[in-house]
This record gives sequence, C-alpha cells and structure tokens, in this order.
Amino acid sequence: MTVKDYEEIISRRMKGARFKHSKNVAKEAVRLAEKYGADVEKAEIAGILHDATKETSEQEQMELIARAGIELSELERSSHKLWHAISGSAFIQVELGIDDEDIINAIRYHTTGRAGMSLLEKVIFVADFTSAERDYDGVDKMRKVADRGLDNAVLEGMGFTIADLAERKLTIAPDTFEGYNELAFIKSNEKNKQK
Repeated sequence: MTVKDYEEIISRRMKGARFKHSKNVAKEAVRLAEKYGADVEKAEIAGILHDATKETSEQEQMELIARAGIELSELERSSHKLWHAISGSAFIQVELGIDDEDIINAIRYHTTGRAGMSLLEKVIFVADFTSAERDYDGVDKMRKVADRGLDNAVLEGMGFTIADLAERKLTIAPDTFEGYNELAFIKSNEKNKQK
C-alpha cells in the first residue's frame, strides 16, 4: 500500500481535526526524517497512521490489542490515554498487515517514548509534539529545540509530559521515565566530557 492508501483508510476512521493532525504529523515527520537521516517513507507512513485508533471505542481497542497478542501492564490497562498508541500499533499489524517493527514501535511509543528509541521512534514522538496545528504553551520552544537536535527535543518532550502529568496528579508511564533518564544521562555525560 502507498501513503495515499493509508491516508484514505485513516480519513474514514476519524473526524476532520484529527485527520488534519495526522496529515500534519506525517508532514512534520518527513521534514524531521530528512533533517536527521531517518527513513522518509517510513516516517510518513508512521506519521499518518500514529493516531489510527484515537477515535475507536475502548472495547474495539482492547480487542485489537488482544488480537495482536499484546499484554498490557496494570498501569497501561488503567491508563486509557495510552491505549490509542498501543491499539494503533495493533491495528496496523492485524488490519493493515504492516510487520515493520520500527513503524510498529514508532506508533506504539509515540505518546510515552521509551529508553532505546530508534531514530524513527524519535522522529514520530517529536513530530506529534510539533505538528503545524499544535498551539499549547511552549510549542514554539519545542519547535526550536527540535531544529537544534532530535535527542534534545525528545528529552524536552518527555520532560514536558512528566511535569504536566505530575502537576495533574496523573500516573506516568515507566517508559517515559526510563527514556527521560537515559537521555538525561547521555546529555550529562556529554557535558562532562566537554569540561
């Protein structure tokens, strides 16, 4: 299937604003992939598909997750906001036949991030934060950081997520903490070597 085929499938699964967001994430993912050397086609595919199940019922999301053989942790099971990323990765496997692990993981971890992220995973994570229609407080800073370095942008995004969820007294995915700590440790070592 082509990106246009995937775009057509997605357009039938979501309302106008979400579809616009998906197209914007795909466009930003292509830009970031070109800038940082990721696979452009995979970035565009993962970008257009990243929210494939965002407007899908909870029951259908759980069915997709089960069909893909994905086991949810207790925290994941209780954090409904995380489901669309996990069920989205399941959807592209069981419904679209995509078996590319990098695309699957880029969709699965686009909201939480994780330690050991691939280049494509980082591109999709950052593209979701910086797509054209985003207007949250701090988005301009995030876009500037993204243009200066992908790892810096992932670290910034994870830090933003952790602070936001902590302020609202919501659970934080362990993957986010682990990814943040990994990148913060790397950045700290880089600074120490420059001294």
